[in-house]
Amino acid sequence: MAIGMSELKKGLKIEVDGVPYKITEYQHVKPGKGAAFVRCKIKSFLNGKVIEKTFHAGDKCEVPNLQQKQMQFLYDDGELLQFMDNATYEQEGLTYDQVGDAFDWIIDGMTCDMMYYNGKAITVEPPMVVELKIVETPPNFKGDSQGGRKPATLESGAVVQIPFHILEGDIIKCDTRTGEYLEKVK
Repeated sequence: MAIGMSELKKGLKIEVDGVPYKITEYQHVKPGKGAAFVRCKIKSFLNGKVIEKTFHAGDKCEVPNLQQKQMQFLYDDGELLQFMDNATYEQEGLTYDQVGDAFDWIIDGMTCDMMYYNGKAITVEPPMVVELKIVETPPNFKGDSQGGRKPATLESGAVVQIPFHILEGDIIKCDTRTGEYLEKVK
């Protein structure tokens, strides 16, 4: 099935020249002269590289042959990150490059969505919202009550900006797509 220029949007998965991509930025441009076009930044699922691509009115791209499967993160063996299918107990290993920035949000035992392209594992996506414990953050000082932010290191290794009133040991919710603090877990 072909996708036309008018159907493109942020987050859509497309295939260009036999490589699966995800649209990360999207801009519809209508110049004073000439036909409208769409300028996109697309990220490769195979190597994580981001390229800029322009689509014109007649251009078509394909829907990639992608499948998703729920997998549980087991451990890091030094070379590969090992995941297990909870239904069949089969293990699958991915390199650090394949996992990319998602590794900052994954902890042992977490269930993630593994992406397969033509039957081969290519990447993993953590849940959109995760609950993680703060392992390191500066202490509060008198006067730190006016809506400021401070950095906090989470148990997964990610660093997020949090409000001053949150302390080490607290559990917080974070958005893995933007890397932003959402709320404190009660």
